[in-house]
Amino acid sequence: MRYITAGESHGPELTAIIEGIPAGLALSAEDINIELARRQVGYGRGGRMIIEKDRVKITSGIRHGKTLGSPITLTVENKDWKNWRTVMSIEEVADKDKKLRQVVRPRPGHADLVGGMKYHHSDLRNVLERSSARETTMRVAIGAIAKKILHELNIVVAGHVVKLGGIKADVPENITLAEIKEKAEHSDVRVVDGSIEEKMRQLIDQTKRNGDTIGGTVEVLVGGVPAGLGSYVQWDKKLDAKIAQAVVSINAFKGAEFGVGFEAANLPGSKVMDEIIWDEASGYTRKSNNLGGFEGGMTNGEPIVVRGVMKPIPTLYKPLQSVDITTKEAYKASVERSDSTAVPAACIVCENVVATVVANEILEKFSSDSFEELVKEVAQYREYLQAY
Repeated sequence: MRYITAGESHGPELTAIIEGIPAGLALSAEDINIELARRQVGYGRGGRMIIEKDRVKITSGIRHGKTLGSPITLTVENKDWKNWRTVMSIEEVADKDKKLRQVVRPRPGHADLVGGMKYHHSDLRNVLERSSARETTMRVAIGAIAKKILHELNIVVAGHVVKLGGIKADVPENITLAEIKEKAEHSDVRVVDGSIEEKMRQLIDQTKRNGDTIGGTVEVLVGGVPAGLGSYVQWDKKLDAKIAQAVVSINAFKGAEFGVGFEAANLPGSKVMDEIIWDEASGYTRKSNNLGGFEGGMTNGEPIVVRGVMKPIPTLYKPLQSVDITTKEAYKASVERSDSTAVPAACIVCENVVATVVANEILEKFSSDSFEELVKEVAQYREYLQAY
């Protein structure tokens, strides 16, 4: 499975082309729209979420409600495009119009300055339009397809916020994936700990009044994954490494960890390794899941547990100092429309990005020309694991 996305934040539309999806998978636009709507909610979101109500249009790869095995093309219209027709015109415009909403003051922490230097742009809008988190819309759309594949294979994906602006959620030790999904879905800050929701909202409100932004940590769990996805034989075959790359590729994400993560540096091996047990009903399992479902770059049959840390959004309403790239004079950085935090929404993005990597690994391991064939092979493999 492979995909590519295209489109600018204030351009006419966003596009993705994905191929390698098995033929015969039941798929509708609504399957994708559900995930797109989830990405747009969450406490702390800015004004653009009022303008943009993302709905996908499928223009290839599906007929009569089922995938064909050919490339699938997805587009999402940018409703705000009507206000940016001249600024983002595909065709040549007059010199005076080229200066409309021109950006020459790069924002610290954003791609603006380095992107301008790399691609020789004198107007940094050429950078920020693509480096915007709006790009994640299409990765969520692709993730929705991946989630549909996983769901049909009885693999469950759940995500929640574990820390926001320094406030940590208390997660019960024996909580199930189903409970995480339900509780997070009913929380506007996507936490399973209802006791700290109001405290988080108050922090978000105060941060907005201060003209500042805050980041946080999200956790994604994938349950029902069979052992043996990924490989130890080459560095680029390790599945946890692929997931880590995907997580850090999300806008503003600066790190990823699995299981106990960086805390493993502070613990003895006896508190980190997951002891192996066996019984006839379940086969091989582990007494704990400190390694987050991975050993040697491969899934071990326990739920995948991955966390990603998101830095505060770099666009501040109380902007930081920058330098005008034209005059080289010190200025306050320019302000694009922004959220005070996007951590709850980023949790949805992270869910879908992780789901995409896991689904891709499954499609690589098993025969996947047709979905019927894929389901049969995964079932046979699970029987083999049970009997090993």
